[in-house]
Amino acid sequence: MLNKTIYFLILIMGLTTAIGCSDDDSPAAQKSLTLSINKLEDVGANFIYENWLIVDGSPVAAGTFSVDSNGVLSETKFLMPAKTLDSATEYVLTIEPNPDPDPTPSKVHVLGGDFVSDNAEVSIDHSKALGTNFSTAAGNYILATPTDEDTTNENSGLWWLDPNPSTTNLFPSPGLTLPTLPEGWEYEGWVVIDGVPVSTGKFTSVSGADSTKLFSGTTSGPQFPGEDFLMNAPQGLTFPLDLSGKKVVISVEPKPDTSPDPSTIKPLEGTVPPNATDHLLYTMLNKDIGSENFGSVSRE
Repeated sequence: MLNKTIYFLILIMGLTTAIGCSDDDSPAAQKSLTLSINKLEDVGANFIYENWLIVDGSPVAAGTFSVDSNGVLSETKFLMPAKTLDSATEYVLTIEPNPDPDPTPSKVHVLGGDFVSDNAEVSIDHSKALGTNFSTAAGNYILATPTDEDTTNENSGLWWLDPNPSTTNLFPSPGLTLPTLPEGWEYEGWVVIDGVPVSTGKFTSVSGADSTKLFSGTTSGPQFPGEDFLMNAPQGLTFPLDLSGKKVVISVEPKPDTSPDPSTIKPLEGTVPPNATDHLLYTMLNKDIGSENFGSVSRE
């Protein structure tokens, strides 16, 4: 009787072990999602990057990681059930709150790529990321200070507008041509003054005022992105100043934005000419960021 009892105990233990160790949990049934991605930024302690796999049209979470100030990823290999990883057709990278109470992807899709065999090249212009390579982006600006009555400091303001009337428009027109961004992203203008990037404000429309006029005067400015650098100068800078020779930038920023500096996604850049003339139209350069390589992911 004792031997029979022991036999049944051993049988039950064996079944329990077999049930507890499912095919998906065994090492042979797992594979690694391996990242080889560059040009990512530190998003701070309150946010984190998250991998997503698109399986049968739905997102499946595939691990989180942070990025330090040197662009080094905290983790590059993520174990996943082999069945899930092999079934994935696309990869998407998002920025999420940390901690994140929502099990679904945020609206801030940074990169995306299609799996071809066991690899996916990732880019910002993937349909599930920013969805554009910014090849059509163009920018023109003028120097002017429309927010005060002083006419002696006109080179201390920069506005993305075209002041020249045309046969169809007698008023200033937008100086920027930019694709519409998906939810979770916005543009930001910058002037780099003595190595210090100073924001001119964030915006989603090229034909409306941007988010702030922190440095402008007390008079209303034009309904276009731009800024006068007349007051509230950041530490180390003195306003008003001559923007001749300064670098100007249009960047693409996640929303919310955790960094005081421009992101690595800068579709337009330019340099104000030395001895620039106010109210003269100047042109920015398209930086062809769609051709930049952000890396790849693989399943191994």
